[in-house]
Amino acid sequence: MNIILASGSPRRLELLKMIGIGDFKVIADTTDEIITPELTPEEQVTKLALKKAQNVSAACRDDDLIIAADTLVYLDGEPLGKPESPFDAERMLQKLSGQKHSVYTGITLLRGNENTSKVEKTDVYFREISTDEIKSYVKTGEPMDKAGSYAAQGGAAIFIERIDGDFFNVMGLPLCCLSIMLKDFGVRI
Repeated sequence: MNIILASGSPRRLELLKMIGIGDFKVIADTTDEIITPELTPEEQVTKLALKKAQNVSAACRDDDLIIAADTLVYLDGEPLGKPESPFDAERMLQKLSGQKHSVYTGITLLRGNENTSKVEKTDVYFREISTDEIKSYVKTGEPMDKAGSYAAQGGAAIFIERIDGDFFNVMGLPLCCLSIMLKDFGVRI
């Protein structure tokens, strides 16, 4: 059995290695993510993670174990995905300034016809962020491939007052939840 990470995210790759899974392949799903507004956050990230796993499974053997995840930031019921431009990143960060928001990650494990999905939610509290701070942060380029336009493990760490829940979820892969799921598929960490 091969373990396949269905993501091009360098953070997810680092996190898998961090928990001792060093022997895995990366096959990124490059199809566009379509957000369905009428879905709940849990339904949305589950749907996207399952779709990634299914898309990648076409390039895998039946006994390969595929790990797929999708992370979205929600503020007052509005999903904030990856920014489309620096202006969009500034807009999102302005909305998050001084606010509590929730980070949802859906994880799907797929092997042959067997699959399971779980969702992790973490609440993140941002302090008030000045326009200059936002512009400086966006100029680094770091927000451009991140849900909600920020990296908690990067330059945006200074904006976070408090986190309630799994910090690794905010990075895009809740490790405790994933480790329990992997155990059910016979993978020991």
